[in-house]
Amino acid sequence: DATVLALGGGSWRRLGSDGRWTATLAARGIDIAALQPSNCGFECGWTPIMRSRTGGQPVKPVAARLAPAQGGNGMFHQGEFILTAVGVEGSLIYALSAELREAINRHGQAELQLDLLPGSALDKLSAKLAAPRGKQSMAKHLHRCGIDGVKAALLRECAPPAAFDDPAQLAAAIKCLSVRLFKTRPIDEAISTAGGVRFEALDARLMLQAVPGVFCAGEMLDWEAPTGGYLLTACFASGRAAGHG
Repeated sequence: DATVLALGGGSWRRLGSDGRWTATLAARGIDIAALQPSNCGFECGWTPIMRSRTGGQPVKPVAARLAPAQGGNGMFHQGEFILTAVGVEGSLIYALSAELREAINRHGQAELQLDLLPGSALDKLSAKLAAPRGKQSMAKHLHRCGIDGVKAALLRECAPPAAFDDPAQLAAAIKCLSVRLFKTRPIDEAISTAGGVRFEALDARLMLQAVPGVFCAGEMLDWEAPTGGYLLTACFASGRAAGHG
């Protein structure tokens, strides 16, 4: 009399969530948004030196945002992430993954802006960097200001070379470093997926309007969770709603 479909997204192929159901439902005239990676990593196109020296290292504490010029709301979110051999991933990146992915879809790339010293004010940092360093190397000088290790590598990789000759420009780069992201990592590496059965194809009980008696729940619906915890909670809740429907 009734069937509830809870077939998952497309990001856990080895456990069965491979998204193959999308073709079956689309053939029945059901409106489906294409599955895309969510809570995922991104590729940056690091230089060979960056790839060889920093892969797997955490960057913390740090704050990040999507550039306002690409639709970001201007707010930095603090946390941590990991540099990989090809780009970035980790909790802070996952929190921004939806807007970063959509920026890539719109513009062909996303501008991730990083505040490498979220606890330091720009004017105080600029004054520190402007202090005479004598015979100290730039690396030592940056170390005194709180920039070393993986943060120093990121700064060298992404800041314009001219910034290292201008304390004000260097401080600005530290507080708002642009990292270009060119694509998401493959969908099978993602924690979850966006896309799926559009809500316009469902009634208030989560029943498919084109196939009476068939209900849908969980990650196969077209919505996107910011974390794995919210994903689980909403999947359980939609399953309950579909069951009652």
